[in-house]
Amino acid sequence: MLIARTNTLQGNELLNSSNAVSGYFYKQQNALTYYFRLRQMNDSLINENQRLHMEVAGKYYTTDTLRDKLVTRIVQPADSLHVVQYASYIYREARVINNSVAKDNNHLTLNRGANDGIREGMAVISGNGVVGKVVHTSAHYADVLSILSEIQPVSSKLKDGTTGLSKWVFEKRQPRPDIVYMADVPREIKLQIGDSVTTTSFSFFPPDVLLGTVVKSEIIRKTGKRLLSLTPATNFRNVQYVYVVGNTMAAEQQALEAQSDLKKKGGAKK
Repeated sequence: MLIARTNTLQGNELLNSSNAVSGYFYKQQNALTYYFRLRQMNDSLINENQRLHMEVAGKYYTTDTLRDKLVTRIVQPADSLHVVQYASYIYREARVINNSVAKDNNHLTLNRGANDGIREGMAVISGNGVVGKVVHTSAHYADVLSILSEIQPVSSKLKDGTTGLSKWVFEKRQPRPDIVYMADVPREIKLQIGDSVTTTSFSFFPPDVLLGTVVKSEIIRKTGKRLLSLTPATNFRNVQYVYVVGNTMAAEQQALEAQSDLKKKGGAKK
């Protein structure tokens, strides 16, 4: 009986030991499988977010918000109602393969280029907020000037509609990619720490994209106006995936504005 009990105990110990070893290997196998699926999962999430961005953009600009009612035109029975879209955005996902945060003008390199429909002047955003603007492209890559740049201010607004320019300041001794400034904000404006600052329709970004949140407000004695310190919505230290945003009506707008500029110059000569 003692021998049988001993054998039973030994058998249980061996079984438990075997289960532990099997569990360990299953855990390692699962971890390995999960690791190799991470990129697939990330790509899937990026594509889904891209689809949602497109869907939201389409709904947001279904009607011309500058008019009180829909614009109608009769072309043929099948097209009796025309809904104006004054802006139409296309979102293309891309991965960041190079990034700088400690220069006076910081850049990101994307793994998408002209062959993927990326063009100079397109806005770049992350899943959290603004990133920058495409400044150069090759067939397969794009160079993006980050908003962490002294030459790229961003038209922005507070939640009450007050507009201004937000800009990064390069501090040579200790560059800080986690602070952007919005200067010359009227002193009488009511705001709180934590308020959101978003893009305007005057920006090369789509309107109402989060730029950052207010973390500090101070009055500048010389001007009597506020200087706001903002924490960028995008974490530039570890941004990995972005969306390149194309405005399909940008070319028409730019052509019209260029024509107006030429007329102004011609009038000035006279």
